Amino acid sequence: MNAILATTPASWMDPRWYVLLVRSNQEKRVAEHLRVRGVENYLPCHASLRKWKDRHVTLQMPLFPGYVFVRIPLLERMNVITIPQVLSLVGTANRAAEISAQEIDLIRRGIAHGNAEPYPYLKEGLQVAIISGVMSGMQGVLVRRQNGTRVVVSLDSISRAFVVEVDAACLKPVTVSVRSGPQPGKKVAETLVN
Repeated sequence: MNAILATTPASWMDPRWYVLLVRSNQEKRVAEHLRVRGVENYLPCHASLRKWKDRHVTLQMPLFPGYVFVRIPLLERMNVITIPQVLSLVGTANRAAEISAQEIDLIRRGIAHGNAEPYPYLKEGLQVAIISGVMSGMQGVLVRRQNGTRVVVSLDSISRAFVVEVDAACLKPVTVSVRSGPQPGKKVAETLVN
């Protein structure tokens, strides 16, 4: 055993934040299992108003569905991935994704002071649809300019484009599937708005 520890990287012995991928709607159950095992964990939740047949109920729902944050030495990962309803550590096949303490702090502050709610991840180059406001219905590519959010809208009929400034809250990602068109080598994009 000492030979194994001698060849183990030092970073595997330091507790760091990682993310567990868990089965749908099992986040709270996994967090409770972690608590019982004495594993430091964090399940950020937000208040969600739900309408049932006879009343309105405010539920605490996970901010990141399917994710539970854990602070462990990577060497002890088997202690958490063997918990029922845990699928894996988030990351690549060779390396678990490490979350910085600053990012955990940002999430905690967002929950405590910013009325945090889930929102689709938007990054530059993503196909988006404008879902509210005067420009509702337009689709384009998300770009950033200085501190603003802008969308490039292409007019295929005249092979021209223009850019509009929009509030990020008015955007929704668009799923794009590409298939071969009638002309060889030409691709036609088919957009599906979620």
